Parts: sequence; structure tokens; C-alpha cells
Amino acid sequence: MARRSRPSFMKRQKEMARQQKQNDKRARRLEDKDGLVTDEIRPGEEDPDIAGINPGPQPPPPWADNEGR
Repeated sequence: MARRSRPSFMKRQKEMARQQKQNDKRARRLEDKDGLVTDEIRPGEEDPDIAGINPGPQPPPPWADNEGR
């Protein structure tokens, strides 16, 4: 006995679902990408976690004990 092939309507539905999923994914990626751009620090603003830190070697803290050197 020959098996029946899948009806073309079901194939079309499956393809449409796949395309919709791709479009949703693409939209979500764009939203995530836009969100990253708005989180950037603007000129003139400083990150409070690194405020006052200069690049390069830092002076020892005042409570540091220099006898061990």
C-alpha cells in the first residue's frame, strides 16, 4: 500500500509558522539592540562605580601598611 503524502495545506501552515517565528526573532533582536544603545553613558556623565579613578597605577590606600615592601 502506498502512503499518503502530507497535504500541501499543512506544509503551507508549517512554513508560515516558521516565517512568523523568524520575524518575531528579528524584531526581538532589534529591540534588544536598541535597548543597548540607550544604556550608554552620555558625554559629561560619569559611572558612579568608577568615579575618580584614573587609568594607570593607583596610589596605595591610606590604611595600607607599607612595611611589608
